[in-house]
Amino acid sequence: MVQRQLPNPTELLELMKFKKPELDGRKRRLDAALTIHDLRLIAKRRTPKAPFDYTDGAAEGELSLARARQAFEDVEFHPGVLRPAAEVDTSCEILGGPSALPFGIAPTGFTRLMQTEGESAGAAAAGAAGIPFTLSTLGTTSIENVRAANPHGRLWFQLYVMRDREISYGLATRAAEAGFDTLMFTVDTPISGARLRDKRNGFSIPPQLTLSTIIDALPRPWWWFDFLTTPKLEFASLSSTGGTVAEMLNAAMDPTISYDDLAVIRELWPGKLVVKGVQTVDDAKRLVDSGVDGIVLSNHGGRQLDRAPIPFHLLPNVVREVGSDATVMLDTGIMNGADVVASVALGAKFALVGRAYLYGLMAGGRAGVDRAIAILRSEIERTMTLLGVSSLAELEPGHVTQLRRLVPVAAEAASVR
Repeated sequence: MVQRQLPNPTELLELMKFKKPELDGRKRRLDAALTIHDLRLIAKRRTPKAPFDYTDGAAEGELSLARARQAFEDVEFHPGVLRPAAEVDTSCEILGGPSALPFGIAPTGFTRLMQTEGESAGAAAAGAAGIPFTLSTLGTTSIENVRAANPHGRLWFQLYVMRDREISYGLATRAAEAGFDTLMFTVDTPISGARLRDKRNGFSIPPQLTLSTIIDALPRPWWWFDFLTTPKLEFASLSSTGGTVAEMLNAAMDPTISYDDLAVIRELWPGKLVVKGVQTVDDAKRLVDSGVDGIVLSNHGGRQLDRAPIPFHLLPNVVREVGSDATVMLDTGIMNGADVVASVALGAKFALVGRAYLYGLMAGGRAGVDRAIAILRSEIERTMTLLGVSSLAELEPGHVTQLRRLVPVAAEAASVR
């Protein structure tokens, strides 16, 4: 029988140590977020449906995005034991400069629509974390103001070649003059993908006050207060706006872009040149042969061609073919620092995060972006420690197995024979 006794008041008092309440609601929310998925849930509560769905959604059936995330979830790690890694070094050299972490912030359009601090918050947070920030051609903060928000950090500029080539060339010149060191030429957007959530929501630039948007705004008055009491959206490239996002993209983009345009941009740009939107091994090889400094394996976050290749699955073959001649990076589907570690192990030099950063922005502005970066950093450090590696250079393909759910029919038939 267990011997029982009356509680000792002294021992009871020792147990009654209450945590000091956090009165700052934003800090309380962000501190409670332990994963990027947690930030996403906060963002969904605090952001009107149309801008949240613009961020969260993808093209058509959203299969490309789902498959990209599933590919990372299907990673099996192989840790080494009895290999001390008490301290891990997450820093790397990328495109001629340093980064404190093996990922940077991807270019995202219309960012101040998600949360009014927009690109300024992202650039400032990236600068504080020592990682690159990429400004989109369709960003809602000017090149010069992004530099002002991050005066000493590394900035990259994402460029669309538009119908009016002089607009694109002018943007590249402005970015170079502002000290952006890398140009990310995006090639997977000759026209806009069919982003059905945006169509169903009637999402337009600027947002229109309709009965549905007013009803949606009632539980989120802070978003509309911020939107209506801050400066008008300032686009990095577009002098006028109006209509749906797809209509604006289709009016500006040019489906005739070619390697001739790449040659012009290469001649124009004084820094590192990266091509974003590569989705086949053959294109990767041809681009590297043409003299680019790097490529980003990307299907645009699943927002362009649905059922496009999964960048993480492409990675090993592309690295094998061109990894010694150019910097290979990837994006799409990254929601955990372990996804970044797996990518580096399979040969990627760097990763870019888009939605993960935007969920933090919508959840809490600049502080939310800081929190998103901190979450990813802690996941990277923990995963590396558990794998038994103390630096990114120690990661290798043997640390990772890609468990494939999607096997091409031809490969499946060959295995049967």
